[in-house]
Order: sequence, then structure tokens, then C-alpha cells
Amino acid sequence: MGPVSDVPPLARLPEEWARVAQSLGGRSFHGRQIFRWIQVRGVTDPATMSDLPAQMRRALMDEGLGDPVEVIRDLRAEDGTRKLLVTMRDGASVETVLIPEVTRGRSDLPAPVSLDGDADSAALDDGPEEDERTGSPPSKRVTQCISTQVGCAMGCAFCATGVAGLRRNLRADEIVAQVLVGRRSLLGDEVLRGVVLMGMGEPLHNYDATARALRILTHREGIGLSSRRVTVSTVGLVPEIARLGEDFHGQIGLAISLHSPTDEGRSRLVPINRRYPVAQLMAALRAYPLPQRRRITIEYTLVAGQNDSVADARKLAQLLAGIPVKVNLIPMNPIEASALAPPDLATVLAFQRVLCDAGYSCFIRRRRGDEVSAACGQLAQAEGARRSARRIP
Repeated sequence: MGPVSDVPPLARLPEEWARVAQSLGGRSFHGRQIFRWIQVRGVTDPATMSDLPAQMRRALMDEGLGDPVEVIRDLRAEDGTRKLLVTMRDGASVETVLIPEVTRGRSDLPAPVSLDGDADSAALDDGPEEDERTGSPPSKRVTQCISTQVGCAMGCAFCATGVAGLRRNLRADEIVAQVLVGRRSLLGDEVLRGVVLMGMGEPLHNYDATARALRILTHREGIGLSSRRVTVSTVGLVPEIARLGEDFHGQIGLAISLHSPTDEGRSRLVPINRRYPVAQLMAALRAYPLPQRRRITIEYTLVAGQNDSVADARKLAQLLAGIPVKVNLIPMNPIEASALAPPDLATVLAFQRVLCDAGYSCFIRRRRGDEVSAACGQLAQAEGARRSARRIP
């Protein structure tokens, strides 16, 4: 662990804040108070931290404690989904999305088949869970989709984020700050119950910042999100999947953007497959140290004519055999820069039926917030979204 001064304030753990407090003439418990002010109360202005000594509050202001991001646009869809455009101090911007829970069956698609009680946070369509404290369904649970990079280097064919390429990684404090500003945007009795790292960027391509942000978000003295409610989505960076499993003992949910059961098909849609082909990725999933009764989420974007046939579904069922998974089918959401399109409903349902008949829990992802370009695959840098994406033959 390097010097605390090298860690941005919003990314510091309680023990690091304790050292800072002592260096400012206070005591270690003052550091934990600062951590709680920031992470529990969402307060980043030292002047309002009323239980700290005045001298320490002034020192924290001199140190630059404050929000590293600012919300500059808040777009709201009819279904309650909100997309926040946030800008960093260097002018770079990313998008983060607040997704309120919905009642089962409120969708333009039929209710998913083979629903069960799995509570993994990536399953936005599994239906409401019981509140762990009261035993009753939460009234307004919200999941936040957060970004980890400005742009993305992975170049997936159906995703707007990668059109402009990767501009830079986000720091851990910039990742955490998205959750802090997201909580401030909650309405009425809404409660943030889960976080999915499925926004702009590839989380495992920015591993160190992602891991530190996960430790902050799940810390029991802070926001205290249950690790069951936190999911990292990856296109399949095999070494980092192993590292995530080792560092967090499999407690962090894992979602894999698979999108094809074959190397030929996947390399067309997800170029990183050329480095980590399907067989290596499946071996990494089998080795991931999942706790009992937990499953890996397989994200599968259905693209018309590319990966949506019954034959593809059968190959996918064979590929996943023996791995504890559930499958989220995502009919491709349109993006300006691509001529690729979603399949029709009959094709989607036929694909789902093959997987359900093979014994898999298979869900069709509801479209959430697509009228404000907040749906899966639609998050983009404004300047990059206008560029032409590569076309798939």
C-alpha cells in the first residue's frame, strides 16, 4: 500500500483516513468519522462535518476534499430510468444509469421463463426480492449501472461506448462518486440496493481502480452494499477474472458478455475473443470461486443474423453445461453508428425456449430507458457516438 497522499480522498478506506486524521493533528477515530460523512451521508464539504475539530475541517478543505464529478444532465425515461451525464474535473464525461425495479410482467416481452429465487444483482429481471430486514418486498429498489472508463478499448460491434475508443481510465474516487451523486438523485422512498459495473468501459481493464471502488462500496462502515448486490461485467479478460475471484473470494457477482458460443462468431462481435478464446473463458468461469447457490450471469446480446439462430442456442446450451449460470438475453438496442439490428420477437422466444428446455434459467432483458439512450449498449461519449462503427459482414 502506497502513501495515503497518493489516494484520492473519496477512494480512501477508514484506516487510511485514520492515518490522515492523525497527520492533521487529530485522532484515528476522526478519520472514521470523515469516512462515514462521505460514504454514509454523502457529504464531501468539510465545512459541514460538524463533529470534526475546526482546524481539521480547514485542513481537509486545503487538501481538496470535494466531489470529483458533477452531474451536468439528468435525463428521465417514462419507465423511471434516469441517465446522469457526469463530468470530471478535467472535462471528461461518462454516463451512469439509475434503474428502478419493475413489477414482473411489465414489459414489451412476455415474462421470463424459469424464474427462481436467485438474488444475484445482475439479474435485473428476476423480480422483487424480500427485504432482508423486514421480510417484505422493498417498495422502490434501485440498481445503479456505473462506468469505469471514459470510452472503451474493447470495440464490441453492437456497443456505442467503444465507437470513440478509450480516452482514459476512471480513478477509484470517480467510480465511487457516481454512486454518491446517484444516491442524491433518488426520489421519494427509493433506496439504492445494488450496483452493476456495466456502464461505459471494461471494469477489469481498469482493475486496480475497480477493485478499490468495490472495497469502498461494500465496506460495512460506509455505503455497505452487500457483495450479493454488486456485479462486475466483463467481456472476458481471463487473467483479471481469476484475480477478481482471488481478491474477493468469489463474493462479487460476475457477469460475462459472451454473445456467441463459437470463436468465429464471438471474434466478429467481441474482438477480445481473439486473445482469450471461448475455451479459455469457459475454463476461467469453471475456476471462479462461486459461493454456494450463486451463479454467473451470461449476458447474450441477440443480433439479427449474427448469433440468434436455434443452432446457436443449442451450441450455447452445450457450451455452458456444468457451469452454474443463468442467461440474460438482450435483444440488441439500436445505436446510431451501427447497421446491426435486433431479431424479431419470434426469434428471441425460440432462442430462449431452447435454453429453458435444456434446464437453464433464461431471462429476456426488458428495455429500460432506451428513449434516452440509457439501455444496454447505448451509453456513449457524445463526440464518439457520431463516428461510424465497423460493419459486420
